[in-house]
Amino acid sequence: MGDLVTVATRGPLLDGIAFDVTSSSKIVVAIMDRERGPVLRSVDRTAVTPRTDAGPDDAQLQLLIRRTPAGSHGTGHVGGGVGPGRAGHQRATGHRTTGK
Repeated sequence: MGDLVTVATRGPLLDGIAFDVTSSSKIVVAIMDRERGPVLRSVDRTAVTPRTDAGPDDAQLQLLIRRTPAGSHGTGHVGGGVGPGRAGHQRATGHRTTGK
């Protein structure tokens, strides 16, 4: 992703950078929150329009995107999408001898 976008909110229009498409109707966008700084928000796709000019907060939004791991799609188990799930008991224990 990484596309420059403008996000229409209930208040002012916000400059943002597209981070991830989570579904056919939602997109995750990095925007600047006045109180919290750069954050990732899930917004409706219809609220997002492309923009061409760089904004004053784009450098900080790029840093947020760089330090955030990519989302994993279609995984329903703990541990992400690569390799086996959680570490734990892989198989049943063997028979314990009685000391014979």
